[in-house]
Amino acid sequence: MEFFNLHTHKFTNQNSVLELVNQYPQEFDASIPCYSIGIHPWYISQERLKTDLELVESKLGDLNCLAVGECGLDKRIDKPLDLQQMVFEKQLLLAQKINKPVVIHCVAAFQEIIAIKKKMRITVPMIIHGFSKNEQVAKELIDNGFYLSFGKFLLQNPKLETVFQSIPNDRFFLETDTVEQGIEEVYSLASRYKNWTLDELKQQINSTFAAVF
Repeated sequence: MEFFNLHTHKFTNQNSVLELVNQYPQEFDASIPCYSIGIHPWYISQERLKTDLELVESKLGDLNCLAVGECGLDKRIDKPLDLQQMVFEKQLLLAQKINKPVVIHCVAAFQEIIAIKKKMRITVPMIIHGFSKNEQVAKELIDNGFYLSFGKFLLQNPKLETVFQSIPNDRFFLETDTVEQGIEEVYSLASRYKNWTLDELKQQINSTFAAVF
């Protein structure tokens, strides 16, 4: 593959791009050729929780399903944190059982995410998508075995350049999430920040992809 988009909500069907399209159980589209599936904390429904978890588990055996997620914790929404944590932990158990990585949505809850990983002894790769925080947070996550994915905020916030440069070469991915720009634009900026050629960046991300997926 030329480009890998770790997290997007829009399938663009480009031959040069492998897109990990985010899927929600309540809106599952079987025509998507490569996807992750999970219960996002924003969309937890107690009435639908059992069937949503069953659908997630049923799809994880699909060869087209590369990861669980996005799932995680968000302290800035009105869903009770204990409910979010319970749903997150159930999905981590599924990921661990089926041995697939996890794409994580985390807002203001990094310490909780780290603590859960340690408590549950999760060994599958855990990837924080849409990373936008400082070097201290990045280092703590890296030290605790997480991968970081950069996209929207890398394009929008020049202050992230030094954070991105500090990430070990084998511990990051790139994504578009919901932005209009293509993954090629994210790769272009990332290669400039790393002072690499585009081919060197592609080679590194392909290597990391092979190790994680």
